[in-house]
Amino acid sequence: VINAEKSEFNEDQAACCQISIRRRELGLEEDEEWLILCFPQFLTGYYWALFDGHGGPEAAIIASNYLHYCIKQKLEEVVGGVTEARPPMHLSGRCVCDSDPQFVEEKHIHAEDLVVGALENAFQECDEVIGQEMEATNQRGGCTALAALYFQGKLYVANAGDSRAVLVLKDNVVPMSCEFTPETERQRIQHLAFLFPKLLDGEFTRFEFPRRLKGDDVGQKVLYRDYFMEGWGYKMVEKADLKYPLVHGHGKQARLLGTLAVSRGLGDHQLKVIDTNIEVKPFLSCIPKVNVFDFALHDIKEDDVLIMATDGLWDVLCNKEVAHTVRSFLAENRTDPHRFSELAKCLVCRARGKKRGHQWMLDDSHEASYDDISVFVIPLHNRDED
Repeated sequence: VINAEKSEFNEDQAACCQISIRRRELGLEEDEEWLILCFPQFLTGYYWALFDGHGGPEAAIIASNYLHYCIKQKLEEVVGGVTEARPPMHLSGRCVCDSDPQFVEEKHIHAEDLVVGALENAFQECDEVIGQEMEATNQRGGCTALAALYFQGKLYVANAGDSRAVLVLKDNVVPMSCEFTPETERQRIQHLAFLFPKLLDGEFTRFEFPRRLKGDDVGQKVLYRDYFMEGWGYKMVEKADLKYPLVHGHGKQARLLGTLAVSRGLGDHQLKVIDTNIEVKPFLSCIPKVNVFDFALHDIKEDDVLIMATDGLWDVLCNKEVAHTVRSFLAENRTDPHRFSELAKCLVCRARGKKRGHQWMLDDSHEASYDDISVFVIPLHNRDED
């Protein structure tokens, strides 16, 4: 974790731990005395997460201390279904309706769907906790969240924000997340404004135009997009269209309500558009997108790794460049027992444009990153098979 000194305290935070999920038989009532006297069974998961704060480090710190607890709690709520080949309709074990098993089968519901749902619920609960804590302490701010969970032979990556995770395999690079920005989520954001126009308080327009419209555009037909459109159309410009766009800007300059560069994240419950009463939170979703990688379907090699990093790395290095760095470094340092942690430092140094020994200086086609940078390098070949 490298602090770029944009703020006194590092707004990037990281966490990793083992998660033990208590397993009980279906229909067994909770009994604290029984839990004390009898050694319970556990399912084990492994967890890594990165949090990129904005408006201060407070939300990122709370998330780094609490998200793994939320994940453990949500997994324990569904563990009875996770351990079944086909999750039952009722965790009590009863079959209330003869069609219940058929329903589950027709919906193609598997154990991994329960894990995905647990991660989604955990992010939502953590977001609520951050809101309560920040309000109680009169603090403001939020953070992006990228979490990886290795559980029962599968890797789950949940992302809410613009951090990124990629699997660098011997002959392939597998993206395990996608960035959520005002541009990538334009349609969801516009649709919310369509359903609840009062959220814009008459200050913004939900339509997207190639540029900010001016008075001279009134009465002209110009290119535009609404929430239901992947393509473009032409719209006769009215005075209402001169309002500030809901999603404005391009690339790293794109902003949600002229305020945030991300469209998903935790916190920011008190954040309002400057000089208005418009709350950003309804448009800022805390729900992650979860991608799953099944190790049973792949032949994992010794140097295959998961790379997780905040946007400070990806602003200057693409997946292909990171993969090249990973493969070259690991091939040249096979005997170093600390080569994976050294690789993380190497990636940070390359993104910062600093020379490390004789390696990894940014070429003239790149700009150095001056953002906070956090990197996890997680080797895949020595995972626990239980």
